[in-house]
Amino acid sequence: MGQDRGTVPLSCRETVPLSWTPLSYTLTRSKRKTLAIYIRNGGVDVRAPLRMPMREIDRFVVSKEKWIRDNLASKNEQAEKRSSFTLDYGDMILYRGKLCPIAQKAGNRAVFDHETFYLPQGLPVDEIKASCIRLYRVLAKRVIAERVQNYADKLSVKPATVKINSAKTRWGSCSAKKSLNFSWRLIMADDDVIDYVVVHELAHIIELNHSKRFWTIVQSILPDYKERQKRLKALQEKFSCENWDS
Repeated sequence: MGQDRGTVPLSCRETVPLSWTPLSYTLTRSKRKTLAIYIRNGGVDVRAPLRMPMREIDRFVVSKEKWIRDNLASKNEQAEKRSSFTLDYGDMILYRGKLCPIAQKAGNRAVFDHETFYLPQGLPVDEIKASCIRLYRVLAKRVIAERVQNYADKLSVKPATVKINSAKTRWGSCSAKKSLNFSWRLIMADDDVIDYVVVHELAHIIELNHSKRFWTIVQSILPDYKERQKRLKALQEKFSCENWDS
């Protein structure tokens, strides 16, 4: 598999509406059969078959110009929002789908009373976020473990371990050794969505793939799982504009 840089001089094309700015992309050739475009890290990544002529690849990229530019603009906007994301006293953050305020309190201990995130007074903004994340991790460990046990009994399965991690791209995972991992970020979702991710990973103990049988298992426990998937995706889109790294 090789990589090279491709540049389509849009101003020189006359068969499609063009802009004056050249559109650059990274081209990766492989044994795939079709062309595909991905927007990643502020750039354009084109995947193409090994022997496809450059003129065909260029024509394809030009035909997708509007889609590419719209997506680049959207990704850049997300990146700007992420870079400016902060938390302060008085802000509202999610816990199990409910917005809860961040408030100050005397002392040096952070606590959550199921209504409010109470943090020590005078913390800098970076420490406010870090303190909320530490509380989230504790809450996620307790809540998710309880829900795993509930649905594990219904599915007649037994996970080897249940752990909370800091995964950014996966809500949950299941290893071949039946170990389950869940991102602490999941605790921000409402209970129906948490349950979907829990059941999804427990079902992988039975079926380690996304076959028809796998989805039949999920549906047997959660008949409305597709609706829950949509809500999970909406939460993922919200997080794309928020920087929860501590």
